[in-house]
Amino acid sequence: MDTSTEIHSSLPLTETTLYILLSLAPGPRHGYAIMKDVRHLSHRQVELSTGTLYSALKRLLDQGWIRRADYPATTGSGKTARMPKENGRNKKEYILTELGRQILQAEVQRLQGLVRVAQRRALGETP
Repeated sequence: MDTSTEIHSSLPLTETTLYILLSLAPGPRHGYAIMKDVRHLSHRQVELSTGTLYSALKRLLDQGWIRRADYPATTGSGKTARMPKENGRNKKEYILTELGRQILQAEVQRLQGLVRVAQRRALGETP
């Protein structure tokens, strides 16, 4: 299956998946930050439980839409990069893959098309 077919056969996205991908669009986030951002983006309409979030993240990892963020031993400035920690444990951060970014972009375009049709119809125009 080519990438274009894979992208379009993956649409429409569930609301949860859309919000997770939107949360990761600016850059890497760990699970709790994703939960908080989804709550914010959805104006508290979507409240992810830990189980729902990590099930979704596992599925997105398996599909290749996201990956765990890598932390190289040193940064470009020569300083050692450290994985974020919480309570002494490494936090796992997630980031969109190129495929995930393409799927997100295709879903946004699909939704924009729906809104255009709805707006024209609401104005009494024939789409």
